[in-house]
Amino acid sequence: MSNYVLGIDFGSDSVRCLVVEAADGREVSTAVRYYPRWQRGEYSSAAENRYRHHPLDYIESLEGAIREALSLAGEDVAANVKGIALDATASTVAIVDKKGTPLALREEYAENPDAMFVLWKDHTAIDEADRIKALAKEWHTDYTKYCGDTYSCEWVWAKMLHCVKNSPELLADAHLVIRHKFDNSSQYEKSFNMTTHFHRICMSCGSVTEV
Repeated sequence: MSNYVLGIDFGSDSVRCLVVEAADGREVSTAVRYYPRWQRGEYSSAAENRYRHHPLDYIESLEGAIREALSLAGEDVAANVKGIALDATASTVAIVDKKGTPLALREEYAENPDAMFVLWKDHTAIDEADRIKALAKEWHTDYTKYCGDTYSCEWVWAKMLHCVKNSPELLADAHLVIRHKFDNSSQYEKSFNMTTHFHRICMSCGSVTEV
């Protein structure tokens, strides 16, 4: 009895599923599903160099591609799939909560592009990349010398910095910070290695200081 493997390829426009025989790599069936929200142009803006994928596009398209490929392959093949191989485009990143769930899958962030996957070709973080590069030059060891003496706006930390600067509320649900609300203002503090302290609020100007 033959064994089979699913090959899954996540691209910029679609996800592809390939069913092959494990012994010799013989192609049995294939299927392609395009991301519906991406196809409609949602959450992206070429004028702003913003390119985002909603995580539901990945989930729904993956399910559809696998079901179609296995249906074409037949029940005997589907019953003997023994493994899944997966690849995806590099530098496509997302902010997640403490359980590893992309924040855009939460109701309150379902329409927030900063809570979605930031594509490899998203260039909204140019200023943040420049900031990281400038800071690296001030360190005892400039680690950018190991990556072309620069830091790209396509890389993870520049993208994440841009998203949380643009939507700081994401930080709290990513469990990186704690949000304190004081009347009409908010203050964010890191959520790790914290010591007990208090906040003094000036009743005249509204400023907040730690004590």
